[in-house]
Amino acid sequence: MSRIFPYPVMTLGLFVMWIALAGATPGHTVLAFIVSTGSALTLKALGEKSTRVKRVDAIVTLASVVFVDILRSNYDVARLILFGKRLDRKSGFMTVPIRLKNPSSLAVLSIVLTSTPGTAWLDYNAAQGTLIIHVFDLKDESHWLDLISNRYERLLLEIFE
Repeated sequence: MSRIFPYPVMTLGLFVMWIALAGATPGHTVLAFIVSTGSALTLKALGEKSTRVKRVDAIVTLASVVFVDILRSNYDVARLILFGKRLDRKSGFMTVPIRLKNPSSLAVLSIVLTSTPGTAWLDYNAAQGTLIIHVFDLKDESHWLDLISNRYERLLLEIFE
């Protein structure tokens, strides 16, 4: 069975997401099956290893933290754009040291940082263990270092490593 579905959770997730977004018509059901199965077989052919999740409860915690942070960030960015003076805001780039090594945890962190309004993941240096991010309102670098390290990275280490 693992030859046809080498990544069953990913295959099922892609299938369900496709049906949820496109509708459960016969054509979309067949297409969702082909795309989800083909994606899993492609990953297997590329030699990707399946990632083991160590703590499922930490996923729920991370999702709730990210949800709250995205809501808060949406409010802050909208307030700055609509009512803030241009001089009150200082955008900037910063280098963040991280301990994550697992490709899946790095991918999740990049999604979290890029999907949160006001931040963007720009570069990752594996040799130095650093990433470069852009922050729309960079008043205090230590706040961002603490946020990434203690809110996101800590939970990702619990989940994947």
